[in-house]
Amino acid sequence: MEKRRLVILGGGESGIGAAILGAQKGFELFLSDFGKIKDEYQEILNTHGFQFEELQHTESKILNADLVIKSPGIPDTAPIIKKLMELGTPIISEIEFAGRYTKAKTICITGSNGKTTTTLLTYELLKRAGLNVGLAGNIGKSFALQVAEEQFDYYVLELSSYQLDGMFEFRADIAILLNITPDHLDRYEYKMQNYVDSKMRITQNQTSNDWFVYCADDPLIRAELEKRTIKSQMIPFSNTEILEQGGWLEQETLKINVNNNTFDMTIYDLALQGKHNLYNSMAAGISGSILNLRKESIRECLSDFQGVEHRLERFLRVHNIEFINDSKATNINSVWYALESMQSPVVWIVGGVDKGNDYSELMDLVKNKVKAIVCLGQDNQKIFTAFEGLGKEMVDAKSMEEAVRSAYFLAEKGDAVLLSPACASFDLFKNYEDRGQQFKEAVRNL
Repeated sequence: MEKRRLVILGGGESGIGAAILGAQKGFELFLSDFGKIKDEYQEILNTHGFQFEELQHTESKILNADLVIKSPGIPDTAPIIKKLMELGTPIISEIEFAGRYTKAKTICITGSNGKTTTTLLTYELLKRAGLNVGLAGNIGKSFALQVAEEQFDYYVLELSSYQLDGMFEFRADIAILLNITPDHLDRYEYKMQNYVDSKMRITQNQTSNDWFVYCADDPLIRAELEKRTIKSQMIPFSNTEILEQGGWLEQETLKINVNNNTFDMTIYDLALQGKHNLYNSMAAGISGSILNLRKESIRECLSDFQGVEHRLERFLRVHNIEFINDSKATNINSVWYALESMQSPVVWIVGGVDKGNDYSELMDLVKNKVKAIVCLGQDNQKIFTAFEGLGKEMVDAKSMEEAVRSAYFLAEKGDAVLLSPACASFDLFKNYEDRGQQFKEAVRNL
């Protein structure tokens, strides 16, 4: 019997993992990356003797595929993808592929904001409770690599809309939807409904034995649920209304009830403070309750969890000015949460590659909480136009060092300098991690 030909597009973390799992499952393999493949990944490809190419897509080696695994970063509009679609070749994500070869239970988390925090918190919860659990998706080692090399009973997966778009047969045992706000609209024909549909794929293939945990305070999710029939057991969470089942806030107490399995703790004991983090803690706590983890274990984890790097990371004080690294805030809603949680006057560093931002949503918060704005990016005109009417001091910066130095001069004792860019990082940085690291380095050098 002829071997099935598997072509992997993209030589990053997910592509390498898919190649290792694909080889293990007996596929004939070829990996192609239109960009440069990092040395560490090339080394793995060479060690395994895999065929691969970089800086090009050779059609004769790609269009004869039986199955294609596409990196989440490659849009459907890429010429090679269009050609594969015309041929009717199945194109899936690495998550979909790995899911076909594991019987482990999956807790899948998506949302426009808070995914990483909730994923790490949920993973930590399961790990501390003694479960044999892996962490994958948009974070850590690829799901496919872990399915190939580990024997986990549970996986906590952070899923972006791009990953969900390439998932068809995959089913989440517990699906968590934190929120839906405009993001990545450039990939969805600037139609909000397309993006909403993408996020709702987290519930696809679920049965009455599965769970769907969602934010009942999110208007887009509520509207969407009125149009759809969800087969799984639905568990809402809210900090505005008291619920019979799910997670909610009653006075100063976080309460969870799942099938009469109840849990509560005062919000002042939560390690992660702020309105948005309350949702993240509720979602993780509900997962723990669904899995019948010990209440003591849940309480302990929610009260001493260390946050996520580049996400409202209170980094350093210099001359009583606090520097906060929120480089992961690549959209308006993330910045809204960041500004909403600030207690002291803010010098705000903002800018990068704009993904179709509507800055008007931030107007009140900027008016009340921000004293000066440092625009960091190659083209800051849109930010200037949005906020110049507020009478705040605004300056331009073309490098992180310049931005941090300007912010430091604009700040006074007791103020906070907040890097919360609202934009992607690709104009000046490799990614948001690189942007966050450069911020921290520049602060250390003050």
